[in-house]
Amino acid sequence: MKLYGARFWPSLALGIGPALFGVADRELEGAARAVFDVVLGPVVFAASYGGAVALVRPIGRGRYVVVALAAGFVAFLPICLARLFRDFPGINLMAVAWLAFFCLAVPAALVERRGFIDALRRGVQLARADYVHVLGSLATLLITIFLTGLVLFFSLRALSDQALRVAALLALLVLTPIFMLGAAILYVDQEARVESSSRPRRKRDADVHSAFESDGAGRSDAEVEP
Repeated sequence: MKLYGARFWPSLALGIGPALFGVADRELEGAARAVFDVVLGPVVFAASYGGAVALVRPIGRGRYVVVALAAGFVAFLPICLARLFRDFPGINLMAVAWLAFFCLAVPAALVERRGFIDALRRGVQLARADYVHVLGSLATLLITIFLTGLVLFFSLRALSDQALRVAALLALLVLTPIFMLGAAILYVDQEARVESSSRPRRKRDADVHSAFESDGAGRSDAEVEP
């Protein structure tokens, strides 16, 4: 929220694509809606997420943006499919679990300037550093956005259908950046976890002979010159 407030207008712009996508999704039906959600939806969310990463860390340009969009397509595709199969039990949980595994490939491509396959592998590595933390953080962000939007809907349900559409558009515009910025900051957190776990640790004995165990770690007394 501090980042959102400090860079309000660039952060708010992150919600434009997802907000327009959400409104268009409600207007379409049948095969047109399915094609729209599957083809365009993941790209829109990936672009918004990439923009959030750019607000958090310096990023690469050119082909790395294309790689990030491709990695984001893989990460966000189940989220868009879940919109089409809402009646399938557990579909939303499975979609978020998939997103937690692969969403960090987007900042891996942009910040670390990796290729497509390498970015996906790096994203999984970052997620596995503390997968429960990643999954819990993304789920918390999504639940917060959902509940906030629900409160707004019930507050305005007495208005006309047109007013409700405008309210839904504004809600997505304002709330989506919270998720995207939170997911971008999550990359920084997981990167620090991976680096700290791979950092070599110093020996506790510091190569000094044990004063309590005759056969303890460290140099033997035979190496000491008289």
